[in-house]
Amino acid sequence: MISINTNTASSMAAYNLGSTNVNLQKSLQRLSSGSRINSSIDDAGGLAVSMKLSASIRRTEATQANVNNALSLLQTQDGVLKNAEKIVSRISELTQLATDVTKSTDDLNLYQTEADSLIEQLSVMVDEEFNGVSLFDGTALSVVTSEDGSQAINISDSSDDFDTNIATALANLDISSAVGVATSAITTVTTAIENLATLRATNGSEQQRLTFAADMLSINKVNLESANSRIADVDIASESANLARFNILQQAGTAMLAQANQSQQSVLRLLV
Repeated sequence: MISINTNTASSMAAYNLGSTNVNLQKSLQRLSSGSRINSSIDDAGGLAVSMKLSASIRRTEATQANVNNALSLLQTQDGVLKNAEKIVSRISELTQLATDVTKSTDDLNLYQTEADSLIEQLSVMVDEEFNGVSLFDGTALSVVTSEDGSQAINISDSSDDFDTNIATALANLDISSAVGVATSAITTVTTAIENLATLRATNGSEQQRLTFAADMLSINKVNLESANSRIADVDIASESANLARFNILQQAGTAMLAQANQSQQSVLRLLV
């Protein structure tokens, strides 16, 4: 049947052309944005999963920053302990020099003066801080090391060992008199050195744990990003092929729509 009011071929060609244009616009949007999912209609389920993965990635990044800050705190603490080691070693040297029977009382008093000055510096170190957080205030810190908060590493309380067993223990050190007193002082200083060595060893082990935790967070972040990429990122090669196909279909659809519209003109020959 030949009719004028209804052109089915033209309507179908227009419908196909419209669908092609929609797909072409989606392909252009995906290639220009680099994302396969630009709105919920593209992949509702994939979008939901991608949102969760993206949130996990952000939490992992934040946790990694927190762990690195805690690591910096321990490194600063170790820097203080390293200087304390130099001070205690010098006090140990002065204590040993004070056992020399050839030293006069004036010599011993000079040793005592230097030792007192060094011990005072140790007392100042007890109050050192990192970003407003005391390094030796007696508070144990718990560092969260997983993005879901299920894992943590405790930074031990080192204030008692540093303050009581080192700074305070040396506060009454006396190397200004008899050799017997100086010899007794050697025991005090030796014990302080042992306590300081324990503090540095503890600090080092905690730095290692936090370093391993930071490495694990980096690996987890890479894996999460890889999983999210497979869902949300566009495959450039595949989408480029789609773009070429939709471009060809658009050109063909436009030509066929024009052809369908012209086909009605054949009716005029029947009327002439």
